[in-house]
Amino acid sequence: MLLSVLSVLFWSGLAVVFYTYVGYAPLVWALSRLRRWWRPRPDRTVPPDDDLPAVTLLVAAYNEADVIDEKLANTQALNYPREKLNVLFVTDGSTDVTPDRLRAAPGVQCLHRDERAGKMAALHRGMEHVETPIVVFSDANAMLNADALRNLVRHYQDASVGAVAGEKRVRATGADDASGASEGLYWRYESALRRWDDALHSVVGAAGELFSVRTALFEPIPEDTILDDFVLTLRVAARGYRVAYAPKAYATEGPSASLADEMQRKVRIVAGGFQALGRLRELFNPVWHGTLTFQFVSHRVLRWTLAPALLPVLLIVNGLLVGMGGGTAATLLLAGQGTFYGLAAHGALTHDAPRGPTALYAPFYFCVMNVAVYRGFLRYLRDRQSVAWKPAKRAAANLHGSA
Repeated sequence: MLLSVLSVLFWSGLAVVFYTYVGYAPLVWALSRLRRWWRPRPDRTVPPDDDLPAVTLLVAAYNEADVIDEKLANTQALNYPREKLNVLFVTDGSTDVTPDRLRAAPGVQCLHRDERAGKMAALHRGMEHVETPIVVFSDANAMLNADALRNLVRHYQDASVGAVAGEKRVRATGADDASGASEGLYWRYESALRRWDDALHSVVGAAGELFSVRTALFEPIPEDTILDDFVLTLRVAARGYRVAYAPKAYATEGPSASLADEMQRKVRIVAGGFQALGRLRELFNPVWHGTLTFQFVSHRVLRWTLAPALLPVLLIVNGLLVGMGGGTAATLLLAGQGTFYGLAAHGALTHDAPRGPTALYAPFYFCVMNVAVYRGFLRYLRDRQSVAWKPAKRAAANLHGSA
């Protein structure tokens, strides 16, 4: 009896974990191909200059002295008609030279306030000054490719599109350590998922480094919101609009400066993710949202909840099954889990060394992400999340040249 119960628990748990981390990708790819065949969308080309909409580039910044000159140069290099581009920086409590550099920059509007109230408060303050039909959000340490804005706005020719997510790219060099290389591998995988999500129906949240929204659809959200990019875009999707994906509009930044910085960043994201799940409860209703609910649960919810919780359970139950004579399949799967976590342990011991084959460090990065889920959930329960943000520590490679 006990063996049967453990077998059901193990195989059902394994199915959930496999679907979350492996199975959803080929499934959404296949569904997106069927959708293209059944109801193809027209290819939206970039409009000529005369037909481009006016755009506001809105950047919230806090103590960004190390990168602000590069960001300003990157902004000046954007290939968009000057008369149709408003550039607006909001400095929230900056105590360094960031406001001074912004005030001295030509063609830039700077809204500075000494009080530090958090990123969402800064964005709300900035939105009061946006008069263009499209607003583009970006981070101060994220460098945009020259045609980023053109490739974002072309999607708004489709009236069903309410927001557009750009692509996040992590710049890696041969000198990066293994954890930085694995971070880049993760974002390439995530970008592929977003392309397929978009082809099926809608992207499930955007990266704050680069995304845009129809100004008329911008919805103020609570100022203690941590994942503003995620919640803002999914609020638009919840109103019946699509969040499109624009891989040719990308923001590039370096990998995290260290594993500790990456862990801190991910713990904050996960704590914000649990907060967001409560604020997006309506998306759990498939009667109202259909395909969006399927994508939301598959791509996001399971990654933050059930799948990470099952990982240690699977290892323990697998060991019990083997000890009770659970069969060859259980033995092979336990050996596979042992090999996987052995590679993760190897990565933990060597992640600061110059990188070898990136695939060897993928198990380590996978474990780091899931440890961050546990820690982020505990932080969420303790309600110790601060709305005030600080610049992410990134490897020095981010500080040279625009993408």
